[in-house]
Amino acid sequence: MTRKMILDLDTGIDDGLAIAYAVASPEVELVGVTTTYGNVTVDTAARNSLAVLEALGAGDVPVHVGLAHSRTSASFAPSEHVMRIHGRNGLGEADFPEPAGRPTDRDAVDVIIGAAHEWGEDLLYVPTGSSTNVAAALEKDPSIKDLMGPITMMGGALTVEGNVTACAEANVAHDPEATDLLLRSGAPVVMVGLDVTHQTLLTKVETSAWRETGTEAGRLYAEMTDYYIDFETQAVAIPGCALHDPLAVAVSIDPSLVTLLPINLQVDLAGPTRGRTIGRLDGLSDPVKSARVAVEVDTERFLGEFTRRLGGLLAR
Repeated sequence: MTRKMILDLDTGIDDGLAIAYAVASPEVELVGVTTTYGNVTVDTAARNSLAVLEALGAGDVPVHVGLAHSRTSASFAPSEHVMRIHGRNGLGEADFPEPAGRPTDRDAVDVIIGAAHEWGEDLLYVPTGSSTNVAAALEKDPSIKDLMGPITMMGGALTVEGNVTACAEANVAHDPEATDLLLRSGAPVVMVGLDVTHQTLLTKVETSAWRETGTEAGRLYAEMTDYYIDFETQAVAIPGCALHDPLAVAVSIDPSLVTLLPINLQVDLAGPTRGRTIGRLDGLSDPVKSARVAVEVDTERFLGEFTRRLGGLLAR
């Protein structure tokens, strides 16, 4: 049976790659995108999601706008640093056409709640930005934690440094209170963080193959991803770009791609470690572990699946 998937995205470059992985995966039906903030604002995330979905021939997937900022702020705007990573349009300055579609009028929080009740354990929900939307959904209807399948989040760092501070990963840092609520809620969470995503590098060998397909989607995706690769190569001297968000989608579909450590987690909310994801002292001896953290990844197998699936999709 094909499972249903909802992606919760702050649609920058790796989110665009995550959408493509979901669209290219026969194991799931992408039934919706909810938007959050981080790489871009929620409204730009909606525009970018619609643009890449239409470029991939999946323009019928509905896009729902989510909450615009964290619990502790009154507004959000992407930083200059983030705009250098993803470009001012969020898609590496690639010239995706203005989408013909528009976001729905449905609130993203209500969409998450409704999907949990409609599809139960057959729903795979994958947040690859802040946890703001899902935390609000859990507050509004706590019963959904016992209904839906695993929530596979891209975010956090358990065994490695953060990428915003020494302790905090970017998605968690955008709304630490929301991620802490999610992790303490008892909902089944799979954390795909920097521990594993930094081991999955895409190079220009792959993007050149996309460009050589001769399709418009191949060209746009190559242009977008090369921008990301160029930034990573210059800024942190790695020979490619990390596939953060696509790995979370892939693990949601096939958890055997990673080794998972069962642990009850929290997020530090104060002091110099604010935004750190770490084991909860009051949950270490609890035999029931609500979270599992990816600590190892089968890089070769994941990159093979990624290359095969996106290569086939972009060649159409």
